[in-house]
Amino acid sequence: MQAKFKKSYRFAVRTAFYITLYTTLLLSVFLYYLDILQWYYPILFAICIYLFSFIIIQFSVERFIYKRVKKIYDDLTLLETASFSKGPITTDMKTLTEEIDKFAKDKKIEIETLKVREEYRKEFLGNVSHELKTPLFTVQGYILTLLDGAMDDKNIREKYLERASKGIERLGYIIKDLDMITKLEVGDLSLNMSVFNIVELVKNVFDMLEMKANKKKITLTFDRDYPKPILVRADKERIQQVIVNLIVNSIKYGSEKGTTEVSIENLIKNKVIVRVTDNGEGIAKVHIPRLFERFFRVDKSGSRKEGGSGLGLSIVKHIIEAHQEKIYVESEFGVGSEFSFTLEKAE
Repeated sequence: MQAKFKKSYRFAVRTAFYITLYTTLLLSVFLYYLDILQWYYPILFAICIYLFSFIIIQFSVERFIYKRVKKIYDDLTLLETASFSKGPITTDMKTLTEEIDKFAKDKKIEIETLKVREEYRKEFLGNVSHELKTPLFTVQGYILTLLDGAMDDKNIREKYLERASKGIERLGYIIKDLDMITKLEVGDLSLNMSVFNIVELVKNVFDMLEMKANKKKITLTFDRDYPKPILVRADKERIQQVIVNLIVNSIKYGSEKGTTEVSIENLIKNKVIVRVTDNGEGIAKVHIPRLFERFFRVDKSGSRKEGGSGLGLSIVKHIIEAHQEKIYVESEFGVGSEFSFTLEKAE
C-alpha cells in the first residue's frame, strides 16, 4: 500500500509572503513616482502575486523536493517498517530531519547492542564448552586408565572411580544450573510465594554450611541478635538458594579464621535488605561489573579447585530479579566483600 503524504505549507506560505511584500513595496514606489498610485492597487496586486507565488512554490516543492523526500521514506521503510509505515509521510523538512536523526540514533544503539550480545554469545559458548570439556575429559581419562588395566589394582580403582564420580557430579551441577537460569530467563520457573521468617531461614543455612565453614575456621554469624521474627514474602526455597550461594562464595573466597556476617535491616516501609559480608580476599573494581555473568570467575584457577558450576552468582541475580527485587555488591580488594539484596516485607 502506497504511503500518504501529510503536506506542509509553511515553506510556501513564508516564501510567498516575502515575495509579495517585496514586489508590492517595489510596485507601490514605482506607481507613486508615476503619480498613478491608488490605495487598492497594492492590495489587488498583493493578493494576486501572493496566490500566484504560493501555488507555484508549493507545486514546485511538491514536484521536485517532496519526490526526493518520498524516496528517502521509501528507503527507510525497507529498513524499519514499524516506524515509517504506520502514519502519513510528512513533507516538513524539520520533522523529516528529526525522524531521520532519531532513526539513525536508534539504529546505532541497536547495532552496538547487537555487537555486545554477539561478543557475549561467543564468550558464553566458549565458557560452556570449556566448563563441560574439563569434567568430561577428566572422567574419560580415569575410565580409560581403568580400562587399560589399572582396575586390577583395588586402591587405584576406587580412587579413580571416586574422581570420575566427582567429575560427573560437576557436570550435573552445570546442567542443572543452566536449566534453572534458562527457565528463570524465559519465565517458565514459577515462584511459590509465601510468608516466612528470614532470620530462621538464615539460621538453617548456617547449620547447613557449618561443616564447610569449619574447614577454613570461618565463623558464620549475625551482626546482632534478632529476638523477633522478620517476616518476608518470597519463594522460600529460592531465597534459601540465594543465601546458600552467597555464603558458600564468602566461605570459598574467605580468609582462614575469617568471618561471614549476615545482617537484616529495614530499608523502607515495605522492604528489608539482607547483607552477606565477609573479610576475605575481596574483588578488584575492574571485575565487579561482570560478577553476575555466567561462568565468570575472578580467580580462574583457584575457583575450580573449590568445585561448583560457576553459575552461582548468575542464578542469585536471576532469582532476585524474578522477585522484582534488586541485588547489590560492594567490595574492596584485600579487605572483603558485601552482597546485599532486597525483599518484600510481609505485614
